[in-house]
Amino acid sequence: MKKPKRATAAKAKKGRKTSGSRTKTAPTRARSSAPSRAATAGADISKATIRGLRMKLTQALRRVAELEAAADTDFLLDIPNRRGFVRELQRAVAYMKRYRASGALIVLDVDRLKPINDSFGHAAGDEVLKAIATTLSRQIRASDVVGRLGGDEFALLLWNLSEADAKAKAAMFEQAIDDLSFTFRGQQVMAGASAGVALLGAQSDATRALEEADAAMYVRKAHRRHEPRIRLVNS
Repeated sequence: MKKPKRATAAKAKKGRKTSGSRTKTAPTRARSSAPSRAATAGADISKATIRGLRMKLTQALRRVAELEAAADTDFLLDIPNRRGFVRELQRAVAYMKRYRASGALIVLDVDRLKPINDSFGHAAGDEVLKAIATTLSRQIRASDVVGRLGGDEFALLLWNLSEADAKAKAAMFEQAIDDLSFTFRGQQVMAGASAGVALLGAQSDATRALEEADAAMYVRKAHRRHEPRIRLVNS
């Protein structure tokens, strides 16, 4: 009769162990089912960090865009400089090649800027350049582009013009600049300009077009040599 008692005691002991193990594992399951405060706080910090980095990236990209725009813009005249204009010309030529469009490139050189600078200083020359840029900008369409290639040389990209229309435009630009009048130190000063034209189309190359328009401009300048270099008249 003692053996059954031992078996009963063993079963009771085993039951106590099983019950105890269940009691110990229950709290562990409860803790794993709910995130800890530390984990939640860490996630919030990570999200805030990501938002901050995204904001800094946006600001950096905006700054890069501003610097690129500044690098393409003439600081004095607020129009494209040579780099910016050549980029616009290359885009236009690529478009013309793809869609069989056409246009014209006009290179325009101010005839008498150096004598103005020598006689009245570079501030006077800057005023002349500003007036010329304003005059040209007012006489082109929104789709056209006017830029400063450097020094006293401007360039205009004009869309959808025939050869006759392009030459007429060049003559109009020359006349508009010839008509400008300035007064420095009590003296009236007249500037002037010579323009050369190169047609643009599906077979054009940006670099070659600039060379052609520049060469035509110098031919035109030679024809205008009979005009007065600079007029200084007491006002």
